[in-house]
Amino acid sequence: MSKKTKPAMGEDTAIGNGAPAAERNLGNARNRRMRLRAAWMYFIEEMTQNEIAQHLGVGRVTVVRLLSDARERREIKFSIESGLPECVGLERELEQRFGLSEAVVVPLVATEADATKSIGASTGLYLSNFVRSGMKIGVGWGRTLWESLRYIQESPMSDMSVVSLLGGITRVKHFNPSEFSWRFSNLFQAECYLMPAPAIVDTPQTRQSLIEHCGLGEGFERAKSLDAVLLSVGNLAPSGTAYRDGFVADHLRRSMIEQGAVGEVLFHYFDAQGRLVEHPIHDCVMAAPVSTLQRVPQRIVASGGLHKAEAMLGALRLVKPTVLITDEAAATRIIELDRGTGARPKS
Repeated sequence: MSKKTKPAMGEDTAIGNGAPAAERNLGNARNRRMRLRAAWMYFIEEMTQNEIAQHLGVGRVTVVRLLSDARERREIKFSIESGLPECVGLERELEQRFGLSEAVVVPLVATEADATKSIGASTGLYLSNFVRSGMKIGVGWGRTLWESLRYIQESPMSDMSVVSLLGGITRVKHFNPSEFSWRFSNLFQAECYLMPAPAIVDTPQTRQSLIEHCGLGEGFERAKSLDAVLLSVGNLAPSGTAYRDGFVADHLRRSMIEQGAVGEVLFHYFDAQGRLVEHPIHDCVMAAPVSTLQRVPQRIVASGGLHKAEAMLGALRLVKPTVLITDEAAATRIIELDRGTGARPKS
């Protein structure tokens, strides 16, 4: 297929012969994303069809069909008519800059808008197409992940298991790690393995005792054989769930900031370069270690908001996710921060 022009893409809201929005299924949404990604790579980045096929993990014939369908649906135009192409451009830059297999960037009505629901919706749609029978998935916690539950399509999966990667948080009524794990597994009728301990215990000795003598060691071992992990990123703002409700004392939060911490994943605190900070709290956290998370084949991080951009940059460098789901404001700021700090640290 020859390339005579370089048209840009606009958002076509009428997907599929004028079908009403209520009739669009999750598969259609996923296919539309694939069409737009293929068209962006072909017309804007001038990649060959074979290169696109390799990047998307599909056959060349599928790429030809995606491009043809995009034309027929008038998703390829000669002018940019919406914010969606900008999101596709951010997705591609994030993928190239951080070695992601896929980035999903959702648009926002305003830079300072709460991105939680938008990212949650996109995460739910992504997971509905990602989860397969026989999978072992480890999950974290947070508002964004909790919000994704309402958008996940219920679909029984045989021989699937869900593992909570973090202990419980007793002072938080919503977004509890154990509650999220159970609800997530229920959507797929999967086995659910919880970590029956507080997320943070009082001493390193208590942590070691729970692992060695109370059966929690099995959970840590189970985390080593996961197919995928689903994580969210927290920053150290006082308004954060764990700090607002007093689960993590404010003096601890401030002391971690003094050590250079900008964010956390499963209460593993790190700096902007993606290095774990030295702090006693790490010896008391009942959560899968970062080294275990880094070895899981599929690592999905879903988080956003302009206020979390620095924390997310640190998480990208620490966890090295394969998939990132975020919003356009956070994505833009993450890229700006990464450009400003020069070369990324070596792996």
